[in-house]
Amino acid sequence: MGVTPILRHSYRRDRISTISSLTVSPTRRRLGLYVHFHPSNITGVEIIGFLRHLLRHLRGQVVLLWDGGPIHKRRLVRAFLRQQKRLHVYGFPAYAPELNPDEFVWTKAKHDLANGVPHNLDELKGHLRRSIRRIQRSQTLLWSCIFASDLPWD
Repeated sequence: MGVTPILRHSYRRDRISTISSLTVSPTRRRLGLYVHFHPSNITGVEIIGFLRHLLRHLRGQVVLLWDGGPIHKRRLVRAFLRQQKRLHVYGFPAYAPELNPDEFVWTKAKHDLANGVPHNLDELKGHLRRSIRRIQRSQTLLWSCIFASDLPWD
């Protein structure tokens, strides 16, 4: 007869915040996944740093689809976006996670973490990194995130 496990949690406010982007090549032949981890809440400074990282790694014009999160509307972020001629930003409708393929990346990553009980943030970060690397290395998994979204993909 099975016994229901009891998991103890310290309820500390430690956290890992993430920024991520699922990228599609202009020819739609190759996908990429860029992820940055942060030990605290993400601010406009981290958003700008992440966008600079993307612009260094992606060639040509970059079309960015993102949700309507308040962090994306910060004055600092908007000023940065106005200066970037290669970056073209389009927003998802208000609260439409079903349109955002990146949400499905995190669904897959969280699935890998299910039933795990990391003892500290470093252990959690290690599990997250392994899960993200597995997804990054698989074009099949990345495409499944695109196709799981309700984006019109014709």
